[in-house]
Amino acid sequence: MADPAAPVPGKTNELQTRVIVGILLIGAALLAGYFGGVALWLLAVLMSLGIMSEWAGLTGRSDKRRLAMYALSVPLAIMSPWAAGASFLALGLVLGAAMFVAVFDRSIKLAAGVIYAGLPALAILYLRGIDDGILVMLWTLALVWATDIGAYFSGRAIGGPKLAPQFSPNKTWAGLIGGVLLTAALSFVLHIHWGLSFYLVLLSIPLAVLAQMGDLFESWLKRKAGAKDSGTIFPGHGGVMDRLDGLIPVAPVVALIMLLDSWPSLT
Repeated sequence: MADPAAPVPGKTNELQTRVIVGILLIGAALLAGYFGGVALWLLAVLMSLGIMSEWAGLTGRSDKRRLAMYALSVPLAIMSPWAAGASFLALGLVLGAAMFVAVFDRSIKLAAGVIYAGLPALAILYLRGIDDGILVMLWTLALVWATDIGAYFSGRAIGGPKLAPQFSPNKTWAGLIGGVLLTAALSFVLHIHWGLSFYLVLLSIPLAVLAQMGDLFESWLKRKAGAKDSGTIFPGHGGVMDRLDGLIPVAPVVALIMLLDSWPSLT
């Protein structure tokens, strides 16, 4: 009889792969964020186009995948350091690209994907360019990572009532609470040691919930499409959307908060 306490080889290898790939992805994001400029823009472009490609697949519009990616490429190019950067012009072009796709495809689904894929890229580039941009961008990324990690491990360790079984059968209230607590703790550490505004520490709690809502939304999309993952590009993690589902809603909201906070200085 097998030892019930012994680890299951397949599950152990899957977790190891997940951890290694996760560390590599975090490292790439931190390096690009630190250097900013072209490095961060290229990463944002790859992120955005990957999301757009997977969105087309999940919404049944694979036949128009290239159309949407070409349309999205225009605002992404404008976001580059050689052009207008993360600007209102780029925002207008994201919305314009979505309208173009909606008219050409005669469907709102693919057009919604242009906004879904374009806004987080614009938001990350904008955050990197503001005062204390490295810290704010790091906090934005870290709160999403902390929410994901806290939810994963507390959900597995505690279990309990399901959060939204109609969208995702595996997510629990314990996972949500664990993710929120880890995010709040990490934000407080950034406040103590790196001077993150306490106002942002408080905002980390609703933003952690928003990150989980982004996760649930992507789970709903996959459930409708009958897919386990949004893609297969990252071993142990699935696709680009699987890794960024929490960041997609959080980054634009943080960018909007920071923009409104600086608004008096713009007038």
